Amino acid sequence: MAQETTQAPPSARTAPARALLPFILPAVVVGVAASLLFVGVSTAAEQLQRVLWGPLPDALGVGRWSVLWMFVMLTATGIAVGLVVWKVPGHAGPDPATLGLNAPVLPPAVLPSLLLATGLMLAGGPSLGPENPIIAANVSLAAWLGGRLMPRTPGTLWPVLAESATIGALFGTPVAAALVISEALAGQPLRGRLWDNLFAPLTAGACGAMTTTLVSHPTFDLGLPPMGHPRGTDLLAALVIASVAAVLGMCAVYAFPYVHAAFRRLRHPMLMLPAGGVLLGGLAALGGHLTLFKGLSELGQLARDPEGWSAGEFATMTVVKLAALLVAASCGFRGGRIFPAVFVGTALGLTAHALVPAVHPSLGVATGVLGVLLAITRQGWVSLFTAAVLVASPAILALLCIASLPAWLLVTGRPQMQLHEDGTPVR
Repeated sequence: MAQETTQAPPSARTAPARALLPFILPAVVVGVAASLLFVGVSTAAEQLQRVLWGPLPDALGVGRWSVLWMFVMLTATGIAVGLVVWKVPGHAGPDPATLGLNAPVLPPAVLPSLLLATGLMLAGGPSLGPENPIIAANVSLAAWLGGRLMPRTPGTLWPVLAESATIGALFGTPVAAALVISEALAGQPLRGRLWDNLFAPLTAGACGAMTTTLVSHPTFDLGLPPMGHPRGTDLLAALVIASVAAVLGMCAVYAFPYVHAAFRRLRHPMLMLPAGGVLLGGLAALGGHLTLFKGLSELGQLARDPEGWSAGEFATMTVVKLAALLVAASCGFRGGRIFPAVFVGTALGLTAHALVPAVHPSLGVATGVLGVLLAITRQGWVSLFTAAVLVASPAILALLCIASLPAWLLVTGRPQMQLHEDGTPVR
């Protein structure tokens, strides 16, 4: 009787160095260029924001954070972005509700209007971040220029490099880019080892992150007090807060197609966007000025004084910011959903701390952000990474990993906060 043998499947072969070296130069160029575009748009928007929300209302004798000025500015931003979408060539690209982090390659003629609409949105106050349109612009520019300047380089490489570079620039570290790309590669057949496939994207992400760090010195650490050795009650709090945050985020996800359909019935950007601005002005009146904009600098104000607001005030900011994110993403403003979702999770975590002082503020913030991001982005690694970076407390890492499990069970397999062209949610 012949002896049966079981042969293990061959492992993926490691690529030789000479196969990876040609990708270094394109990755470096894309990384630096993507970061400079992000910093340029962000800086221009910040300068415009300082004028619109500082000297201009002061000169008019109106309080810069008064209900009147917030209402006027958000409505005016809706009109301005509506004009760009209506009249400027390219019309600011496709419906932003149909876009995620994996952006399509757009024609170069679309990009000026897309970047203009993004800058106006960032300066005017709607609750969206720069990530989606900046990724789309960098992906399109890299694919268009790379295909002409280096035609022998595989065309599929340029979007991956641009996305990695932009994510590295946005978060100030290439780790986020590596996590996103590795998650995207998880369901695809790989040629060679995973690290070989990550070599060029990681190079682009590192260059993008380093360029942003040298130019604008970003930081995500909120400066919250570090957490000591975890206890059993901390584990229970982490599980509860992350799960509640995931459920809250899913409320916005389920409402997204209906709110988007309501705005689409208006049929014209000069109706949809101003109407969205009016609603955002009303929400700002309820939640206050901290619920405006993408939310990063406002997060710092909350973190500097976690005891400065009551549980009711934190809860109000949580609900208002989530509603503002839902409206801004539905009515046609060009922007991403990660940064405002981080604000929602932070405010929710501080609500938990205000209700139960035994909940450490760092634990509340980290687990709140984790749950909301899992629901809004469906990006597990990015959610864990962002939650951990915000509090910079190594003791929380194990709790975050455990808390992510029930939160993921609540969101996986359900609709995402992204729509198909026909308005149905992506799953």
